[in-house]
Amino acid sequence: MKILVTGGSGFIGSAVVRLGIQKHGLSIVNVDKLTYAANQDNLSSVEGSESYAFEQVDICDPIAVADVFKRHQPDAVMHLAAESHVDRSIDGPGEFIRTNIEGTYVLLQAARAYWEGLDDADKDAFRFHHISTDEVFGTLGDEGLFTEETSYKPNSPYSASKASSDMLVRAWGETYGLPVLISNCSNNYGPFQFPEKLIPVVVLKAISGEPIPIYGKGENIRDWLYVDDHAEALLTIIKAGELNETYNVGGNNEVTNIDLVRMICKILDDVNPRQAGPYFDLITYVADRPGHDFRYAIDSSKIKRELGWEPSLTVDEGLRETVLWYLKNEAWWQAIQERGVTGERLGLKVTRDAK
Repeated sequence: MKILVTGGSGFIGSAVVRLGIQKHGLSIVNVDKLTYAANQDNLSSVEGSESYAFEQVDICDPIAVADVFKRHQPDAVMHLAAESHVDRSIDGPGEFIRTNIEGTYVLLQAARAYWEGLDDADKDAFRFHHISTDEVFGTLGDEGLFTEETSYKPNSPYSASKASSDMLVRAWGETYGLPVLISNCSNNYGPFQFPEKLIPVVVLKAISGEPIPIYGKGENIRDWLYVDDHAEALLTIIKAGELNETYNVGGNNEVTNIDLVRMICKILDDVNPRQAGPYFDLITYVADRPGHDFRYAIDSSKIKRELGWEPSLTVDEGLRETVLWYLKNEAWWQAIQERGVTGERLGLKVTRDAK
């Protein structure tokens, strides 16, 4: 099976590529624009594989995207390419609209044209899997879970752009018969995560002895999903998921942000003690993010019941694996920091972006 993976040099995409080739024996074509968050070092373990091909292509370029389909003749598409950092979407929503909405439209049109030209057997086997987020559902109170039937109520430019792309995929399935699948995941974490998201920011700030920023009171709750568990779920869906269905993928690990940071600090105290005192002393509370959703929590019972997938790691186990990976891979994150990425605070500049 040959899969075209968009955004395969990013955090989740690279996990899918590595797992797909090394564990599942798939052939993968990685289509990536190589924006700031992409990193070819994420794929060093598969670079020499005959099962791996790379195309540096912007998914908003219809000619280039159509050419990729023509030359590589994929059996399926896994669409992960997206602008994904909520804080960046607050400062500059225009790029999120372009990539996440317009890019998805271009990709759908190219996939549709390619699919319509296949013979009947290949046409029946083809599938287009769109990978999305639980943030499209908005926010939860103290109780309840997001299910596949939960109404969409996005609250940030990022989540609105992903909700829009979800609707486009659904429409192309209903209107044109394109064989589509959609999955919505909870917060991912693990090795190779670009150091602008909460967990890598906390780890790298802590080991550098810098203040660890916590938005508001740190009471916001997220369901944490280890990235390799998510990649396994995505590969399960592309192989066995029922067409035109949506699957929620969660880690069954609800934790408040402040408790998550405490867990990271405790792990660091154990594996990399700090002479100046416990890492928890570095925590600093900062102004909250505008429109910060209070709680996300995923009901993953459908994918477990129908496809047999469930997460393999608890958040305690996954966090320890993640912290140890960052400690052992300084060269990876230092190279990113040398490009000027320092985990600085974003998302406070609330302005109109007409681009």
